[in-house]
Amino acid sequence: MTFLDAAVALIFNAILNGAPLMFGTMGEILTEKSGNLNLGVEGMMYMGGAFGIAGAYYYGRMAGENASGALAILIALLFAFLAGAFGALIYSFLTITLRTNQNVTGLALAILGTGAGQFLGEYMRIREGGYVAVSIALKDQFQNPVFPAFLQNIPVIGKIVFGHNLFVYLGIVIAVLMTVYFKKTRWGLNLRAVGESPATADAAGINVNRYKYLATVIGGGISAIGGMVYIMTIAGGVWNHEGLAGEGWLAVALVIFCLWRPLNALWGSALFGALMILYMRVHLPIPDEIYKILPYVVTVVVLVITSMRRKKEDHPPESLGNAYFREER
Repeated sequence: MTFLDAAVALIFNAILNGAPLMFGTMGEILTEKSGNLNLGVEGMMYMGGAFGIAGAYYYGRMAGENASGALAILIALLFAFLAGAFGALIYSFLTITLRTNQNVTGLALAILGTGAGQFLGEYMRIREGGYVAVSIALKDQFQNPVFPAFLQNIPVIGKIVFGHNLFVYLGIVIAVLMTVYFKKTRWGLNLRAVGESPATADAAGINVNRYKYLATVIGGGISAIGGMVYIMTIAGGVWNHEGLAGEGWLAVALVIFCLWRPLNALWGSALFGALMILYMRVHLPIPDEIYKILPYVVTVVVLVITSMRRKKEDHPPESLGNAYFREER
């Protein structure tokens, strides 16, 4: 294998492994733009993975040979989104309505969601008497590239640009739409105002609680889709509760690395994906654990640099992590 082939293979696999992180990161960016710091991304991704494969698996069982790949994908997306949205709704009720501590509530959601996802996955595995895996035909629908072969065969860029499954391009679309929403729409500007100063937004007639609820719940659903993407693509459509461990925490770190910008999540997730698989590609006489902490080290470096630059647009929303008490306005 030439150096160019090795580089293309590394970039391709980096994008593939970064796709779940891309969804987890964009969902958390949407949440944090409202001023809510939801540290439960790990739990929501577990729930998304378990409920997503459950929807696709049991649909395939019921439909048999007549199962539609497109419908299986829609069911998996819907189940994963609803699972994450439900977890985020619990978080929203506790932190927005009851005004509990966001850090503690997020950590509790991470534990609750992880337990719920593992319980459902193991329940299906025991009930089925072995392991839970979607059929080969449905698995191919989740994993196969969406573009025709002649585009994938373009030298160098073909595999990198056109060789991915549906979810990579879905993530790109969501990142673009989210950027337009934040910068070009009145609702996006209102959401950013809520995240920066909820008291000022409230005084201007913006319904603070509504924006916080919607952003957090929808963001939780998007993050959970990342868990489903991991199970259905990287894990091969087989339930693997160990594979998801750490994905949610990496997504939270990636939010900081991306400076709360959805478009940065596209290349940032690919970079983190490369760092995650680097130990399999670069063989140096150092422990694999050193490779695995690289994403966090890079995040700390970026955090230090942005703190030194003191540019407001590089910092989190002003009210991030703080409950809003209207009585104190």
